[in-house]
This record gives sequence, C-alpha cells and structure tokens, in this order.
Amino acid sequence: MRNAAAIFEKQGKEVLKNKEILIQFVMLPALAFIMEHAVKIPGMPEHYFVRLFASMYIGMAPLLVMAAVISEEKEKNTLRVLMFSGVRPAEYLLGTGGCIWIICMSGAFAFCLTGEYRGMAMAGFMAAMGLGILTAMMIGAVVGIISRNQMMATSIGVPVMLIFAFLPMLAQFNEKVKLAAAFTYSGQIGNLLAQTGSGMEAGKSMAVISANMAAAVILFGMAYRKGWPE
Repeated sequence: MRNAAAIFEKQGKEVLKNKEILIQFVMLPALAFIMEHAVKIPGMPEHYFVRLFASMYIGMAPLLVMAAVISEEKEKNTLRVLMFSGVRPAEYLLGTGGCIWIICMSGAFAFCLTGEYRGMAMAGFMAAMGLGILTAMMIGAVVGIISRNQMMATSIGVPVMLIFAFLPMLAQFNEKVKLAAAFTYSGQIGNLLAQTGSGMEAGKSMAVISANMAAAVILFGMAYRKGWPE
C-alpha cells in the first residue's frame, strides 16, 4: 500500500500539471452541458446529450489518459525503475489507476449535474460511469504498456478509442453496429445509462463488462511481467 500511495501522489501532481491531459476530462462534459441547454428537438429523449456524451466519455478520456501516462513513464524509463524496484502490477495499477479514476469521476459527476439526476438515479448513473471508467483505464493501460513511447501509444490508442467511444452512438442507427456494440463495455454502459431513472437490468451488461475488464487485466499483467519492446 505504501508503494501504491506513493505512486498515487506522484501521478496526481503530474496529471494536474498537464493541460493536454486535463482537457480530456473537461471537453465532453462541457459539450454535454452546451448541447443539453442549447438544442431542443421535439420527440428527443430526456437528457439525450448527457447520455450520448457520457457514453463517449467512458470510451475516450480514461483510455487515452491512462495510455499517455504509462507510455510517458516508459519513454522516460520511470516505469522500468519502478519494475526493477519491486513494484508489482497491482500496486502500480492501484496507484496510477486510482488517481486517474478519481479525476475521471469528477467529469462523470459533471454529467450527472447536467442531467439533474437525484437519489437512486444519481447512484445508478455514477455506478455505471465508475465501472465504465475502470474498464476503459485497463484497456488504456494495455495500450500504454505495449507501446514504446507516447507517439506509438497515440497511434494505437486513437483507433481503439474511436471504436469504443463511437460504438454506443452508431448503435442507435444501425442494427449490425448495435450487435457488435453489445460485446463491448462501452456499448453496455450506454445501455445502462439509457435506463437511468427507470430501473436498470444489469445482468447481461455486467457479464460483458466484466469479460472486457478481465481480458484487459490479464493482458496488462502479462505485458508488465514480460517487459516491453526495446
């Protein structure tokens, strides 16, 4: 826990100083706020833009930020030093991931305020967002750990991010895309958010999200122990 706490403190200071990373947490919540109050179309579902941009947020911000942080530490050889110092994968993920998860949840709370959710609706919304952010972070960690540097992490991370971020939106208009989205964590988080305030049926969604997360955790552990491309 001391290792994890030290990494948590280190990452908190670095993330808060990095404007390029911080904008990831602000952009989509701000867009949701603007669109929610500026666009009114007859027949549009309530809080449509909040749910749309929240689904994109959990496919975009946590994944890209986690990949950027880990790849930067690899590029600077910080991660190599930590590994040789005996820091285990779980300790590193707890410290780095815990910091990023908390910051990402502040963005999720901004969505919640824009949607004016209260009580159980707020609890359900935040729980779904928290789970989605955690899964996205694990996928971002895999991207970061297999990349030689930040440039490579961006090259890999952006296409992966586009798939997970836009699938929930595209699934609303295409049945084939909807079928594909059903096997991704972001697609299932989109389904959960669509049920906010009306009672969530989370069984199938939890199974898919758990499978996505488990696969990412296994891949990260294997890559962390093996090392990375020179």
